[in-house]
This record gives sequence, C-alpha cells and structure tokens, in this order.
Amino acid sequence: MPCTSLSVGAVTRWLRTGLLAGIWGILLFDGAFAATYSGIVESVSPAQDAITIRVVSTDKTYAFKLDPTARIVSGTKAIQLEDIEVGQTATVTTIGATLNATKVSVRATAAAKAKPQGTKKKVETPERMPDNPAQPVAVGDWPQYRGPNRDNISQETGLLESWPEAGPPLLWTTEGLGEGFSSVAVVGELILTLGSRGNEEMLFALDRESGKPVWSIRIGQNRADGMGGGPRGTPTVDGSKVYALGANGDLVCVELADGRGVWSQNILQEFGGGNIVWGISESVLIDGEQLICTPGGKSATVAALDKKTGRPIWRSVIPGAPQAAYSSPIAVNVGNVRQYVNFVHTGVVGVRASDGEPLWGQQASANDTANCSTPLAIDNLIFTASGYDTGGACFRLAARGNNVASEVVYTTREMKNHHGGMVVLDGYIYGFNEQILTCLEARTGQRAWQNRSVGKGAVTFADGKLYLRSEGGPLALARATEKGYEELGRFEQPRRSGRPAWAHPVVAGKRLYVRDQDVLLAFDLRQ
Repeated sequence: MPCTSLSVGAVTRWLRTGLLAGIWGILLFDGAFAATYSGIVESVSPAQDAITIRVVSTDKTYAFKLDPTARIVSGTKAIQLEDIEVGQTATVTTIGATLNATKVSVRATAAAKAKPQGTKKKVETPERMPDNPAQPVAVGDWPQYRGPNRDNISQETGLLESWPEAGPPLLWTTEGLGEGFSSVAVVGELILTLGSRGNEEMLFALDRESGKPVWSIRIGQNRADGMGGGPRGTPTVDGSKVYALGANGDLVCVELADGRGVWSQNILQEFGGGNIVWGISESVLIDGEQLICTPGGKSATVAALDKKTGRPIWRSVIPGAPQAAYSSPIAVNVGNVRQYVNFVHTGVVGVRASDGEPLWGQQASANDTANCSTPLAIDNLIFTASGYDTGGACFRLAARGNNVASEVVYTTREMKNHHGGMVVLDGYIYGFNEQILTCLEARTGQRAWQNRSVGKGAVTFADGKLYLRSEGGPLALARATEKGYEELGRFEQPRRSGRPAWAHPVVAGKRLYVRDQDVLLAFDLRQ
C-alpha cells in the first residue's frame, strides 16, 4: 500500500468520529478515502442524478451528485435512481471528501413499503449540484454568498406557504453592524457578516438563536462611498475557518470558533491591482484547497491561494489585464476540465482550475460600467447578465482535451440584471430585468412572463417559492413557476435604513435573514 501522510492515530480518530456520526470511511489502495453516509432518503432527482439523505444520528442532511459510473442497488438487485422512494434507508458511498456518489444501496423501511404505488414525493432540486464542495453542508446552513452551491437556492422545506399581511413573525433584530451591503453566511450556531465600526471594516459573528454578538475582528480600513460605504462581499465559511474580503481588498482567514486570525493580506497590493469605482465586492470562493479571488491586477486578474496559508498557488492574467468587476466566481466542470467562471471589467472569463490558464472569454453580456451578477451554470451552458442597458447572454462550453471553447447561443435584452442576482429552476431563469421581474426559458432565452409589482431587487429560492427583496424595502413571496407570477404575500421591512436594500435575502434553518446596513432581522418561516 502506498504511503500516506495520515498517522494510524489520526485514521483511528477519523474513523471513530465518523462511525459515531453515522459516516464511516475506508482507506483505499490509492490512498483516498471512501466515505459512507447512511440515513433516510429525503429527496430524489433522476433528472439531475441527485439524491439527498438525512443522517439520523446527527440530524444533518447531505445532497449527493451521482458519478456517471455510480451503481444503484437494492439488496443484490440493480435498480434505477427513479426506483428509490423518499423514506427508504440508504447508504451512499463517495470517494474522498466530495459528495460525488459512486454507489447507492437502499432498503425499504416499513413506512416506505406501506406506500401505495404512484405516491412518490415530487421534490424540487437545484438545477446545478455541487461538483466538489469543500465540506459537507447541512440543509439548515448557508455557508457562503448565494448559498451552498452559489446558485441562491435553499434546500429548506416545510416553510410557510404564504405570508400574513404583516409578514412572517419577527424573531429578533440586532444592530451595531455599521455600514455595508454584505449579506450573511449561516453555519452551525453562528451568523457571519461584514460591516463597519468607525473607520474600520469588521467581520462580525452573531449567535444564530438570538442575534447577539459572539465575536468581532477588524479586517481593514473602512471605505467611504457616496452610494454607501463599508464592505460589499459576504464571508465564506469552510470547515473551521472563515474567509472575508473587504472593499479595499483586505482578505482575512480566521477561526470560526473565536475569530482568532490565521492569515491576512491585501490582494490589490499582492497582485498589483487598483481598486474599482465602488470598491471590491467579491465574495471569495473556496474550492478544495484553493481560495479563488479576482484582484484584477497586473500580475493576476484571477488568483488561486492556498486556503491554509494565503500563499499564491497560481496567477492568471487575462489578455489586456482587465480590472476586477463586482461579481463573484463559480466552479464548473465541462468534460474533464474544471474551471472558474466570473465577470471581469471587460467580460466573462473561464480559467482552468488546475493552473489558472485562461480558457475562454465573452463580452456579449458585459457593460463598460459595472458587471455585478454572478454567473449561472446550466449543464454545459453559462448564462450571465448585467445592467446599464445591456442584458444577458447564454454561452455553450465544449471541452477539447484540456481546453474549453465557448460560443454564444443567444443574447437577450430581457434580463438586464444589475446586482440582484438570478436563479435557474427546472430550465427557467428568474431575475429582475431592471424594474421587471422576468422568467426566461434558459436554453432559448424566450420570455415566459414578466411582472412589475415588486420593482427592482434580489431573488432567492426555497421550498418552491421565490423570495423577493425590492431595493426600495418591501419583501414579497411568489410561487416559482414558469406559468406566471403568483404572489403569496408581501410586507414592508421594519427598521429600514435610508440606503437601497441591496443585500441579498437568505433562507436558512427555517428563517429569513434580511440585512439592512446597521441592522439584521430574522423572521420565522416555520409552518
């Protein structure tokens, strides 16, 4: 057996911890772990080759993407994914720390056996599952900007079907977060967000149950701005660490438990970048051992850092060395090529994950002022959009060996999405076309419907519903369907600031979190 850096004691502790949690591992001959998760099936999506199970002993839920070679068995009999029912006991085997399943074994519980034929639960699942998440994510957690998969989709179920006139019950309000447009990350017992205190940018940790402060640390100097100062990005949580990037390019890694510093640097100084008009707004991406950021500097348009030390792994210089934009990167696989896709000032780019080699670039959805919305991945398609009278574009990606080519599938003027983001569900894109909430067919760009009643804002999805936050303040709930706009309630947010409501709403742990400058509000979404 090849040598491994893990000691026998470490392996023993890992196995013991996993067994107690309902998750165990086997060291394979190539030195990789096969992790096994046993629990109850909560959802199945044959269309997306996905299955979600809840590990009973820990009450944590995991979403798995099936490997193309994955085996699915019931006892000794081979079955199809669509044969699995919600409520059955399942054991899912993965390789290494990913949630890519190589085998699924199921057996019927008494409840499942008693179900009559034709009563399988229909479960809505994300269009895009995580390709290589750094850590398993519990359903009640929201560890980074736009959620576990960076698609603004929550896995939560059992939420309010409609809202009363006054809105969902307000559980608590906390204040003292200062200026900033940061949203929140929610992991375990903590909520993480960025704000300001005097002339300093701060990273705050709050108690999830009460909203009370737990710890806070300085990350850099506060950035003043006529449109509203303070940090713009959202913290990223990976395991026991938190990563946060301020509006002046100050990047920190700290311990989740107590805020103790691990490393820090300024990415603009490190990579020869200049700050952009309204300040660095990126929320950094953690992918395996790499931290991905977009300094837009002379020595690196995009950079991969070692997440443990902050040292550069590779530097990617896009032709023309464009500055950063206001978007945040996503990771996608096309064929055997993993890549990072993001907006820069001049367009959308894809760079190879292994070494940062620029793979492709497109300008059809870019404007000359500010490209803000995070890209959407739909199989081998990428959809991006921007405001300032520009609109959206869909690009098809095709792997050719270790490279990737791109071509424009269509452009549209009906998704001039500024910075409220978009979601893709069952082949349809939902987002704000300036003041107009719009639903487009993702593969053609054809409009399904539009509605002006909410006004320009941000959108998040959970439990079959769209959570809409107008930048003017009101929040609305609507059914997520391509058939038309169906509102299920709206209310005026209390404690409104005088600034536009640009922080994206978050649905996690059956709560709706709404950040508005100095305050954060938590609403109860339980039925």
